[in-house]
Amino acid sequence: MKKWLPLSIVSMLGLGVLSACGDTEDAEGSSGSKDKLTVWSFTDELEEPIEVFEEQHGVEIELTIIPIEDYPTRLRPVLESGTGAPDVFTGEMAFIKEWVEQDYWEDLSQDPYNVEDIKDDYVDYVFDLGRDSEGTVKALSWQTTPGGIFYRRSIAEEVLGTDDPAAIGERLSTMEGMFEVGEELKAEGYRLFPDEGAVRWFSQGQEPQPWVNEDDELVMTEGRMNHFDYAKELRDKDMTAFAPEWSPAWFAAMDGPVNYNAGWDEVDENASSEVEVFSYALPTWGLHSVLKTNVEETAGDWAVTNGPNPYFWGGTWLGIYKNSDNKDLAWEFVKMMTHDEEFLTDWALETGDVLSYLPVTEEIKTEFSDEFLAGQNNYTFFLEEAQSIDPNVVTRYDQQIDTMFGNAVGEYVDGVKTKEEALEEFYNLVQNAYPHIQVPNK
Repeated sequence: MKKWLPLSIVSMLGLGVLSACGDTEDAEGSSGSKDKLTVWSFTDELEEPIEVFEEQHGVEIELTIIPIEDYPTRLRPVLESGTGAPDVFTGEMAFIKEWVEQDYWEDLSQDPYNVEDIKDDYVDYVFDLGRDSEGTVKALSWQTTPGGIFYRRSIAEEVLGTDDPAAIGERLSTMEGMFEVGEELKAEGYRLFPDEGAVRWFSQGQEPQPWVNEDDELVMTEGRMNHFDYAKELRDKDMTAFAPEWSPAWFAAMDGPVNYNAGWDEVDENASSEVEVFSYALPTWGLHSVLKTNVEETAGDWAVTNGPNPYFWGGTWLGIYKNSDNKDLAWEFVKMMTHDEEFLTDWALETGDVLSYLPVTEEIKTEFSDEFLAGQNNYTFFLEEAQSIDPNVVTRYDQQIDTMFGNAVGEYVDGVKTKEEALEEFYNLVQNAYPHIQVPNK
């Protein structure tokens, strides 16, 4: 189960429904037929559930997967016109707050769905992010996506004297402690992170605030300002492997030594030295969609623990197109994905996906273990981290502003601009994109 990962991602927060409206006996409409369901998504994680649903219901589901960077621009026109629109489509954390405000998804608070009746069965923030500003639920998600630091046990044992997640988490529980660990790792030839991007979660997460407040003001917290300095310190103190997020080198470093160079775009076959990377900052889905799919040699040598502060990243929500002719069948698919206990139990045990549906998590969390993590129970860790997530920090501006800010930090770290110049350009870009937002010093 892999995410479609955009090559341009710098920062993210930072992963089908059906109604009784319409007669399924003559459901030959703009978005499907009674024996066929159409689903659009930015991720391939629905492929296996779709196979289960097809077998159970004797129907065909046509899944269209569009890379996330193209997804909103491809989806919006068909939803507005109704021509070729899917019965079910997904939304991602980066744009969920914008999409629930659009008139595309079915109202799940009404009959026959009545999802408010099961509100208490979900992790709070996951359920709330599917609401619009009027309180109507438009989409549901089966997963919760808090983050952690996944680290190599063998390197921890060699350099830090223990591979115990609690002990390592204590060492990494402050920014100062994390940099101290980075120095110890470097002294033994290792690198703390593959690149400077990982530190964004722990600098900006020091005091979580929405990018834009209720007064339409850009919020520059101390943590966001510190992001520049922490990223620059990682670079200047040589604590990374110069392997940018989602690059070939970034993936390669998960499974052993990589050539150490400042080429940035790919592994240099002619580089003269190699380093091993100690850890990656990834959310729940990073385990099964990133690490497990990209390693062979290091499988079983990993564990997960906390960083200086909790964070969350991504997530996938499902909703039903409001004009679908297959709402009954679409709702059956959404129900299976979001609150079918038998399916979700099997799904969690097979994939390790951390669920938002509490009736299942309560049953499996105590005895859960993952061989990839040397038997660690990552479920209890992530479910505890999920309790600290505040959905109010998510705004409809996040995807674009995060990218602008990440580029500004990158230009400062690369020496292209001073911190002041990078900030000024960032403010200008935000104001040009969103003229109604008040930026500092403008």
